[in-house]
Formats: sequence, C-alpha cells, structure tokens
Amino acid sequence: MFGRAFNKKEQASDSTTVVSSTKQLSPSGKPQFRSSAMIGQSIHIKGTISGAENLTIEGTVEGSIHLPDSDLTVGEAGQITADIAAKNVRVDGKVTGDIKGTAKVVIAKTGRVLGNVVAPRVTLEDGAKFKGSIDMDPGENNETVARVEPKAAAPTREAKQEAS
Repeated sequence: MFGRAFNKKEQASDSTTVVSSTKQLSPSGKPQFRSSAMIGQSIHIKGTISGAENLTIEGTVEGSIHLPDSDLTVGEAGQITADIAAKNVRVDGKVTGDIKGTAKVVIAKTGRVLGNVVAPRVTLEDGAKFKGSIDMDPGENNETVARVEPKAAAPTREAKQEAS
C-alpha cells in the first residue's frame, strides 16, 4: 500500500512538470535545445520576468515581461498587467499593457488586449477583443515620411472670366 501511494505521488509530480525541451538550430547550424517554462493558474507574480526560455503564463503577472529571443504565450486563464517584449507573442487570455513582438503577435479568438501592439506581423483572430493601436512598421520614423504638399487648386471658370 505504501508503494502505491509513492507511485501515485510520483505520477502526480510527473504530470506537473513545467520544463520541456525543443530542438532548434543555432546560427551555426548545430542543434541546440530551448527549454520552456510555465506559470500556473494559481501563481501570482509582481515584478519583472526576463529570460531566454519560451514561457507560457496561465496565472497572473503584474510588472514587465522581457523575453527578447523567446516566445511568450498567455494562456486562456492568463491575466497580465504588464508591458511585454518577446520574439513571438500569442494572447489567448487577457493583457493590459503594450506588446512588442520582434517577429509576430497573435491575438487569439479568446484573447483580450488593452494596449498598443508593435510588431512586423500582427494577427487578430475572429472574435479577438482589442483596444489600442497597431504599428506594423516599427522601423519607420514619422518624421522621415515624405509629406505630400497639396496642389494649388485649378482656377474656376468664374475666376478665368474675371481675369479676362
């Protein structure tokens, strides 16, 4: 009986493992392993999250999230009040704050975002809720955009008659 309880405990701990590895190629072409982490539903974090792993958040985070070379997924139960900077961002839950994705930002049909999104590629799935602005050309500076001068209006028929 003691052995069974121990085995059940072992199985329970195996099912709650939050770190996994995925094989990716490094710039040199050699395989490297990138692990991913998860913040569960009952976890509440206030502060800054930063790192080099892919991250899934199902809990509550207040502060800032900085994962410049990694992917961030906000799960359906995720409640984020933070500015986010990551390579790829997927929102299935709720985010209040600005999102910067260096590659892509996806707001899923269950996603809710209140804030600005800056990324070269942005997807809003049917049903997604979004309030803010989207900048899909973050490298462009507003001052360098050529301004088009309005053309002078052509003289009207009445003005031509008065001139003659």
